[in-house]
Amino acid sequence: MRIVYLGTPDFAVLPLKKLVESGEHEIVGVVTNKDKPVGRKQILTAPPVKQYALENGLPVYQYSKIRIEGVEDMKALKPDLMITCAFGQILSQEILDIAKHGVINIHASLLPKYRGASPIHYAMLNGEKKTGITIMKTDIGIDTGDMILQEELEILDGETCGSLFERLSVLGAECLMKALPLVENGTAKYIKQDEDKATFSKIVRKEHALIDWNDSAENVYNKIRAYNPAPIAFCYLDGNPFKVYEAKVVDGSGAAGQVLKAENELIIACGSSALSLLTVQKAGGKPMNIKDFLRGNKFILGSEFK
Repeated sequence: MRIVYLGTPDFAVLPLKKLVESGEHEIVGVVTNKDKPVGRKQILTAPPVKQYALENGLPVYQYSKIRIEGVEDMKALKPDLMITCAFGQILSQEILDIAKHGVINIHASLLPKYRGASPIHYAMLNGEKKTGITIMKTDIGIDTGDMILQEELEILDGETCGSLFERLSVLGAECLMKALPLVENGTAKYIKQDEDKATFSKIVRKEHALIDWNDSAENVYNKIRAYNPAPIAFCYLDGNPFKVYEAKVVDGSGAAGQVLKAENELIIACGSSALSLLTVQKAGGKPMNIKDFLRGNKFILGSEFK
């Protein structure tokens, strides 16, 4: 098939790589978002999907809004199928109607649960024990289209969002390659989603990562995992941001945010139970394991994190 692939971040690179290496289809275009300034120096940086496409000689198209700027380009490519994976833009019906087989999407949840922009974060925030990949036919709604196939993936104990992203990207690539022949030969079974079970995940923003010590230790622990590697869960210490990269739930009780232990380990009381902080970063410092951090930072028992 003649395929146009639409994706932007690291998550979308491996499915494209798998597609290219299979040699079974012709990639007639790769569509991604515009280059953006990155880091403190605001260096203009290409999205990971663009970087991979250029390295492999694939034609790249970049739009701020494909539904406005890219319609004629896409029609000219005459694709049999369009594939989206973490593309980050809403497609118009005009775009959806271009390819003979329409548009299919690689979505990182077991739909209809966690539609939207941040399904991996939400699965971890809510303490799910499993998640997965859904290959679905894209319609005009947000992740509301009929499902072609799903595969589950166990969320490991202590896993961070970063490692789960990587494993789901691998599974997404595998699921895509299983779905493509079904779409091409017309044997795909399109299953409607149960709207009564649908939930939605919003775009993750930095302010969402603020720790509320009044919450249960389990919920704070899940927040720390969900926002690692970005934007990183944080609270305030002496009025300055204090980041927490890693922690574990332990027994303990006290006023929410209160330091219960500060020798060899740093234990903070939550609304219920407590957390032992394992990797932290104070304002102006670098991430440190807790033993190294405590060598240079002393805490008074009963002092509070905000």
